[in-house]
Amino acid sequence: MSMAIINTFGNVDVYILLLSSWFLVSAVCVWGRPATFLQDFEITWSKTHIRQIDQGRSIQLILDQNSGCGFASKSKYMFGRVSMKIKLIPGDSAGTVTAFYMNSDTDTVRDELDFEFLGNRSGQPYTVQTNIYAHGKGDREQRVNLWFDPSADFHTYTIMWNHHHIVFYVDDFPIRVYKNSEGKGIPYPTMQPMGVYSTLWEADNWATRGGLEKIDWSKAPFYAYYKDFDIEGCPVPGPANCASNQSNWWEGAAYQALNAIEARRYRWVRLNHIIYDYCQDKSRFPVIPPECLAGI
Repeated sequence: MSMAIINTFGNVDVYILLLSSWFLVSAVCVWGRPATFLQDFEITWSKTHIRQIDQGRSIQLILDQNSGCGFASKSKYMFGRVSMKIKLIPGDSAGTVTAFYMNSDTDTVRDELDFEFLGNRSGQPYTVQTNIYAHGKGDREQRVNLWFDPSADFHTYTIMWNHHHIVFYVDDFPIRVYKNSEGKGIPYPTMQPMGVYSTLWEADNWATRGGLEKIDWSKAPFYAYYKDFDIEGCPVPGPANCASNQSNWWEGAAYQALNAIEARRYRWVRLNHIIYDYCQDKSRFPVIPPECLAGI
């Protein structure tokens, strides 16, 4: 049994979470652990631009004028939790995008859960954009300015996906919640497994200030670093009853909604650091999209 002690932001309260990470609740699940890169992933774009470090326990992604790069999980998964520790490009990273996402890799009816880290000019905050595609419907962008320098050290970025909600975490702070409201006719990804992907690429036509800030190739090459690759979910192909097994830890009562401290942190992020929310963009959506009214 492991114990994680989480201090409340801006408060002296201490909340103790006991995580029974070694308690076997299902024999058909993949149990997460900090894996080496090649255990769970393979390079899918530009092998010369991804370098393994420390015997594959961490990797370096490289972007230069010749190419970006990318990698993907060897398997797809239905539900669970995916996390990585990432150290983003330091200094002047305007025009670059470092992406970490899940994708069904289907042509017509796509499901996708996105983290996209948008580069900046030196001294400006890094912006993380999240997006959700469900049953082929996307256009659900939200943007948050990070409250720390994500290039100074590694931080943990997590996607939690179960039958109840999808939560995007930055370290222990939930920055976005998307509830399962299929009963109200709102699309939610429940039918297709998704792989885990990451890319580093040039997107200076939109990434920084809507494309006003262009990439400065004199600062290249650009480097991002990854470690502690952790996937906990139901592999596909795999046991047929895994995804529907309510004994999977990520389907437990503790993971069906934010707890009190997570809810407080979520409200703090939304109050202080969100800079764009499609739910509030009346020029695009004169009528508030119904999923925006689902709460947390």
